Amino acid sequence: MKNFKIKFEDLILFEDENYVVVNKPPFLSTLEDRNEKINLLRLAKAYAADAQVCHRLDKETSGVLAIAKNPPAYRHLSIQFEKRQVSKLYHAVVDGIHQFKETCVDQPILKQPDGVAKISKREGRPAVTFFTSIRSFRHHTLVACTPVTGRMHQIRLHTAYLGAPITGDELYGGKPFFLSHVKKKFNLKKETEEEPLIKRMALHAFSLQFKDLSDSAQTIEAGYPKDMAVLIKQLELND
Repeated sequence: MKNFKIKFEDLILFEDENYVVVNKPPFLSTLEDRNEKINLLRLAKAYAADAQVCHRLDKETSGVLAIAKNPPAYRHLSIQFEKRQVSKLYHAVVDGIHQFKETCVDQPILKQPDGVAKISKREGRPAVTFFTSIRSFRHHTLVACTPVTGRMHQIRLHTAYLGAPITGDELYGGKPFFLSHVKKKFNLKKETEEEPLIKRMALHAFSLQFKDLSDSAQTIEAGYPKDMAVLIKQLELND
């Protein structure tokens, strides 16, 4: 993805005088990134000068993300995050067939200096996630993930803990998805090397629920980006 082509207005899912909620594309950093000229915060500030992101998604992760347009709105939503009053729902394609039904993982997570996190009962901070299978395919499962806490790489670590690493998340044991693994009569052009169908981990922030400044509940959903939609479509076609 060439970030300089991103138009902020095209990302907007919901907007009022205090908040703008967007569908973050994959490969776009939420905050400043030394290696990238463009990031979501910079785009947001060009749209609304006092914009502040209220939470963050990993660079590879797509989906719904809330931005406050003014300091009171930022404080209002930050308090909800601190008190765990915000409901977040992610969708992930994971390796293997799994029948999760409100399966709870309660495993503390330790953020390490190298940017990798790990489960650590001795040093980690509390982390809780619930998992429910949406649909199983031949070798993969589409899973709904509901994090109660917001630790670094929480869903990625907790799916791996269940033996269900996120497809494409090689850092935590996920395998790249190649179409040749599921599609019969797959033909690759001569002298070309097959590339993964999705060039990132298959994790998408599907919905977010919070209360606006008038205390009305807002639930915003974000459709899958193209790469995730294509992956799920191929899993369905080759099931």
